[in-house]
Amino acid sequence: MEASAAAAASEEGGADERGPPGGRSGITSPSGGGGMGPARRRVAPVLVPLMVLALGAAARGGPGPVTCGSVVKLLNVRHNVRLHSHDVRYGSGSGQQSVTGVSAADDGNSYWRVRGRTAAVCERGTPVRCGQAIRLTHLGTGRNLHSHRFASPLSGNQEVSAFGEAGEGDYLDDWTVVCSGTYWARDSEVRFQHASTDVFLSVTGEQYGRPIHGQKEVHGMAASSQNNYWKVMEGIFMQPNEVFKVEQHHAEL
Repeated sequence: MEASAAAAASEEGGADERGPPGGRSGITSPSGGGGMGPARRRVAPVLVPLMVLALGAAARGGPGPVTCGSVVKLLNVRHNVRLHSHDVRYGSGSGQQSVTGVSAADDGNSYWRVRGRTAAVCERGTPVRCGQAIRLTHLGTGRNLHSHRFASPLSGNQEVSAFGEAGEGDYLDDWTVVCSGTYWARDSEVRFQHASTDVFLSVTGEQYGRPIHGQKEVHGMAASSQNNYWKVMEGIFMQPNEVFKVEQHHAEL
């Protein structure tokens, strides 16, 4: 059940977000200019019910590790918002697709697929190790979590955007999972450090107005703090592969 739903998720994309019209400094409407041009049209999937069912099936037997191919929502622990993106571009900085934090747990545009770093393959079901570089691909638009040396619109920290097409971007899409232990555990709080610029994925509470009223700015911060911690919440979790099971068996002996 989990594998078939995740395969469909990676092909179909996420649900459309409906927001109020209008503009605001720092954010443009979906048809706004800058960055990479108009985003490709998304197909509204019938995936969320499948995801919920698959989550229940995958969660049996303890939390386990986060694995490549899993589709997850990530919660910023301090500000209680989920990592989110949508077809709304920054009106300043790079002009690329914006990344924000939303408080709604059931928002369909907050799913991200866990993948290997750029130019690397991480086979489905392979547990993600602490210290490993990964990509997070937005399910709804096929763009990767990205950062670069532009200032973010509200706080002036480093901008975080969504970049690429159909999951293919560049080396600035790579983030290192900072955690304790051997693997990224589903019930642990972790940080994501940008592999090229060393900033941490963060939320500090700045809030947007129209057209994405109430959503929080997500940005990169140079310093480690409580604003940097994230935890896996809802999603589909690919079952760990046989190599991990053998390692766990030997560790228990």
